[in-house]
Amino acid sequence: MEQLRRQQQHFLVVTYPAQGHINPSQHLARRLARSTGARVTFSTAVSAHRRMFPSLSSPDQEFSDGLLSYIPYSDGSDDGIKRSSSNNNKDAAADNPMLRLKQVGTRTLSAVLDRLSARDERVTCVVYTILLPWVADVARAHGVPAVLCWIQPATVLAIYYHYFHGYDGVVAAAAAAHASDPAHTVTLPGLAPLRIRDLPSFLATTSEDDPYAAVLDDFRETFDAIERGDDGADAAGGKTTVLVNTFDALEPNALKSVEDLNLIAVGPVIPSLAALEGGAAESKDLFAPDEKHYMEWLDGKAEGSVVYVSFGSMSMVKKRQMEEMRKGLKESGRPYLWVVRKDNKEAESIEPEEPDQKGMVVEWCSQVRVLNHAAVGCFVTHCGWNSTVESVAAGVPTVCVPQWTDQGTNAWLMAEEWGMGVRGEINGEGLLEGEELRRCLEVVMGEGERGAEIRRRAQMWKDKAREAIGDGGSSQRNLRAFVNQIANRN
Repeated sequence: MEQLRRQQQHFLVVTYPAQGHINPSQHLARRLARSTGARVTFSTAVSAHRRMFPSLSSPDQEFSDGLLSYIPYSDGSDDGIKRSSSNNNKDAAADNPMLRLKQVGTRTLSAVLDRLSARDERVTCVVYTILLPWVADVARAHGVPAVLCWIQPATVLAIYYHYFHGYDGVVAAAAAAHASDPAHTVTLPGLAPLRIRDLPSFLATTSEDDPYAAVLDDFRETFDAIERGDDGADAAGGKTTVLVNTFDALEPNALKSVEDLNLIAVGPVIPSLAALEGGAAESKDLFAPDEKHYMEWLDGKAEGSVVYVSFGSMSMVKKRQMEEMRKGLKESGRPYLWVVRKDNKEAESIEPEEPDQKGMVVEWCSQVRVLNHAAVGCFVTHCGWNSTVESVAAGVPTVCVPQWTDQGTNAWLMAEEWGMGVRGEINGEGLLEGEELRRCLEVVMGEGERGAEIRRRAQMWKDKAREAIGDGGSSQRNLRAFVNQIANRN
């Protein structure tokens, strides 16, 4: 009976049009469909949808791959080009892409829900990701429960939650003390003491004019949206449900530290185990990598010998930092695969290596395939959460070089809490020097006791991650229980 009720559910997964949001959302959508038998429709903005499916006859055309249906909404920038500011400043949305996204998205996502209902495909639950709090209001206006999927670690969710619930002054005091005492820590309920560098960067804002202040407001709106609804509360002891891209064994304390929310660990939200083992890419990418070229290059390298370097789909690396990184990679004497995106304006200083050199520079790659290749022995990462959980699930040790947002917290988790990497120390100019990178690589990949322990713990976390998403694992059980919870409400 429970299985039948699950199969009668229709989930609409709505996400922000950026690669770092699309990847986990797609993997969650596939997991929902595969493990519960529910109908699942995936929706992101037209600007991303058209890049995911470039062969469609029109940018907003619907698509089905046999498991998921794809129906985009418009965010007001269907061509992906940011609109210029209004000369007379009468249109506030022209200067604020997030406001435009909310205004246009509210209308167009509502139309998607109406269209599905008219086809007798009524949505029974909307799952949405961060930066889209207005989606919850659209869903509830249609009488549909909305559940947030938090695509950062549970630790970061807990930090933000406590910050917005009375601990903002504690964090502000710690930030003020940081200048004279970098080791000063802040203690939040249920969490280990954290230094300012370990907190999300948006919490270090000291002025309303700080560009990060607006992003912090977006996160505040996300928590306001959670608390406006009672979605899932009936089956969760009166608590609002939030899905989290983590697993029970990875962040047990953080998952229990927010007593007013029902945090459900459903991660790591990555490709299925079958896809990981077969080297297949399941998600639609906004970039188009030449996989044959670099995978064949990796095939020719010794096991655990290659340094993989990538700072994700959004971080921009300055020219001086690139020069220092190249210096460190060369001095390490190890082969390396380095992702330098074409849209990084400083990338012109980094040219592909000659065929007889140790390194390969590519514009993009299938990161999951690379991390699961036997030749890769270390990941130099910006510590975005997708990269973090992908390295955990692949058992690849890390050199952590966090840039902004949640990445400092993620670096703390990997290097200090989980013991599967080291954090590179930056100099007074905010640069990771080449010598420091070389030192970190030697620690992680060398013959010393610390490196051996890091590699052992990386393998341990890999085993735990795959157990969690395997048949009967904790995240698999949690996801099915969540779907049953929604089914019992409908």
